[in-house]
Amino acid sequence: MNYRFYAQTDAGLTRDNNEDAYSCDEAAGVAVLADGMGGYNAGEVASRMAADMIRTEMGRWLTEAGAMATVQDIRRALEICVSHANTAVYQAAHDNTQYSGMGTTLVAGVFRGSDLIIGHIGDSRCYRLRQGELVQITRDHSLLQEQIDAGLLTPEQAALSMNKNLVTRALGADDSVLLEVREHRVEAGDLYLMCSDGLSDMIRDPDIARILQQPLEPEQRTKALVDTANAHGGRDNITVLLVQVAAGAERRGLVARLLGK
Repeated sequence: MNYRFYAQTDAGLTRDNNEDAYSCDEAAGVAVLADGMGGYNAGEVASRMAADMIRTEMGRWLTEAGAMATVQDIRRALEICVSHANTAVYQAAHDNTQYSGMGTTLVAGVFRGSDLIIGHIGDSRCYRLRQGELVQITRDHSLLQEQIDAGLLTPEQAALSMNKNLVTRALGADDSVLLEVREHRVEAGDLYLMCSDGLSDMIRDPDIARILQQPLEPEQRTKALVDTANAHGGRDNITVLLVQVAAGAERRGLVARLLGK
């Protein structure tokens, strides 16, 4: 498989600063998105630390491990990299009073061959669009999701709740954190969307699917998602990261044709 990454971030309409961050290593197939929280500017620090550390460490490990790395190896490496980032953010919060209480949600994906290893903490999400069907492949670590799971709220009631931002897990908030990791088989033609809740709180899933299926270039789709979230109120920072999948053989065939081979 060949993977192409496209991303855009925006402060939204009501926030003075942007506490979201993303970091990608397209060559290694690593994409990370984080949504920070904390005091003034502290959320920015937490999200940027986490995104950059995980992308750098995973990219380095994948390069060194090479093709022999199994899915289980990659899964374990991702867990270790996230643990290192958690320790760094937690320590920084304790060493600097201006960063006290900072933390971040996280969604991190490793696209390798026909496999996706996806890990997340909090309510930053990953969706998959396949043959016109949009599916959320992460499950929020939030009070609302727990209430839905317990049958206390319907998804429709949860969409109207004022408690959307109450997460039950955050990287850097404690000296350890539990990363939820899942493995998915990737198919040619898939489109993956990672996003902060500044997108998912502003746009309903059917509308996200509609935008993703418009006949636009990937860069234009990221802009359309951000613009729509702002048009619906833009109450939070908005970050979107698209991963487009193409079959490797088809990509090589095109290159060969362009070279006249």
